[in-house]
Amino acid sequence: MHPNPAFRHDDRALFAQLIGEVGFGMVFLATPDGPRVAHTPLLLRENGRIGFHLARGNALVRHLDAATALVVVNGPDGYVSARWYTDAGQVPTWNYVTLEGEGTVSRLDRDGLAALLADVSAHNEARIPGPAWTMDKVPPATMSRLLDAIVGFEIDVTAWRSTFKLSQNKPAAERDRLIDGLESSGSGAIATLMRVLGSPVVGQ
Repeated sequence: MHPNPAFRHDDRALFAQLIGEVGFGMVFLATPDGPRVAHTPLLLRENGRIGFHLARGNALVRHLDAATALVVVNGPDGYVSARWYTDAGQVPTWNYVTLEGEGTVSRLDRDGLAALLADVSAHNEARIPGPAWTMDKVPPATMSRLLDAIVGFEIDVTAWRSTFKLSQNKPAAERDRLIDGLESSGSGAIATLMRVLGSPVVGQ
């Protein structure tokens, strides 16, 4: 997490929106074999926990249950060129959005895993035009084999840490120029977030 408090948010609705929009992240864990990370779809569930699943052969599977893990979701980012400032004393930087959640992991039983997969597919299918795909379209024997090959988990997040580095520490006129520069260089998503979320810090 960036040390500048200007770049922090504590808006849980915003966190939920970021997880829902991105839908993918990383799970980190210190294991007896050393630090490990898994890349996986993520879903913030109605119980407030983050659900995810891994291949049964993943190195983290045998260590996760009841462990304290860190889940990371990265949002938009973009390179900020020093040429976009009027102040010659500025240097290039990088604007970005990231969210960390730390908590205890619990392993799901088979029914819980199936429910998680149904929720993940329903959430993502709803974002695609046309009739939604549903898990009941898969033959039961095939689905059973697929469920045997993966393991489901939930993480009960007890500590959230976020960085929304959107040039909030710069004057409004400079930020406007940065937004224009980011848009012109193909980083429209982070530019949009700067407009919506990155109000300048008073006194900066």
